[in-house]
Amino acid sequence: MPDKLTPKVLIVDDEPMNVELLEAYLSNEYITISASNGKEALIKVNEEKPDIVLLDVMMPEISGYEVCKFIKDAKETEFLPVVMVTALSNKEDRIKGLESGADDFLIKPVDKVELTARIRSLLRIKHLHSSLLQEKEKLEMQNRARSVLTRIIPTLFKSIPPEQKNLIIHQMTNMVVESMLDVLIDREDVNNKKADPLGDSCCLLMNQLGGRFEFKTDPEDNESFYIRGTKCPWGEQEAKLNPVLCNITRGVFARLAERINDEINIEVLYTIGNSDDECIFRLSKQI
Repeated sequence: MPDKLTPKVLIVDDEPMNVELLEAYLSNEYITISASNGKEALIKVNEEKPDIVLLDVMMPEISGYEVCKFIKDAKETEFLPVVMVTALSNKEDRIKGLESGADDFLIKPVDKVELTARIRSLLRIKHLHSSLLQEKEKLEMQNRARSVLTRIIPTLFKSIPPEQKNLIIHQMTNMVVESMLDVLIDREDVNNKKADPLGDSCCLLMNQLGGRFEFKTDPEDNESFYIRGTKCPWGEQEAKLNPVLCNITRGVFARLAERINDEINIEVLYTIGNSDDECIFRLSKQI
């Protein structure tokens, strides 16, 4: 069975022999799928989510140029690499391909070495672009969480009863968790870890917010572990001025445990908000 991380190549050509040739060139290194016309190609792009498309130009009904334009005009696929594979080699055809959004060109008959080199290059660029998008999403998540705090924290300085402060803290915790947890809870780098999923998830969430957290198991107690933070996700100075933010961190861990269906006790040992050098929480699973 192919590894799910193996790149997937969509080969689009109305000539079966051309498809078979490209599949023979690529099947040892990539997952290959095929389409025999432009309409089928657009369906496969949406259903199969390929990593790159090898697209014949001369096809009935919908040409390769039109298919490429459809792909590049759609927000979901605008960064999907498309290589035009064509027997046409004049300048006008290349210009037309560039105008439709093609990333590269290969002239038939295709050379195997050139084909694999072009694919590797485009996939490397795609990977780098995806990494940049992930970093952008990470920053956006941090900004969303901090904007929640910015909107609510001023009310904490008003003269309100303690029970209302506790309610506000609870609301803040829910807003932070719910705005991020649906993304983090399904991430494979959490679910595939063999270590404790709750500890991994707690640290991942806090690190996505901009903190620096890690967890370690308790060598004397299999049902307990420690979460240590050396950088506060809410801001170093903000945490020292507003120790209540440490309660939000504790609440985030508790809400996350609920989502993962773990029952835990949380003990706060040290916090930056109490002028300690680091935050340390001890989480014990209820048996």
